[in-house]
Amino acid sequence: MSKKIIVAEDSSVIQNLTKKILSQLNYEISSVKNGQQVLDLLDKQEFDMVLLDIHMPIMDGMECAKQIRNLSGSNKNIPIVAITGNANNYTMENFKEVGINAFIPKPLNYDSVVEMVKKYTDDD
Repeated sequence: MSKKIIVAEDSSVIQNLTKKILSQLNYEISSVKNGQQVLDLLDKQEFDMVLLDIHMPIMDGMECAKQIRNLSGSNKNIPIVAITGNANNYTMENFKEVGINAFIPKPLNYDSVVEMVKKYTDDD
């Protein structure tokens, strides 16, 4: 069964590229544009990972990660990988505080994205 990943990113370009690359690797991608939509999806079904942009409208990635960790059910332990162009505004410490497992800086290096996704979704 293919792994299900949420890509939360308000840039359509990045969203489409990410979706295209990961879909080719047989991941099932759900794309959303803000943190609230991530929570709505997690409310309805289980996912294997969230790729989370930090700067998004309505609810940003930091707040979204916090809320994911407060969910009930298995999604609350889902791996969260932040995608951020302003990585220097945050330390890994900040990310860990809200429950983010790792981050990938922008501009995105898609080899890193794929590596990160495999790291957090491989069952072995």
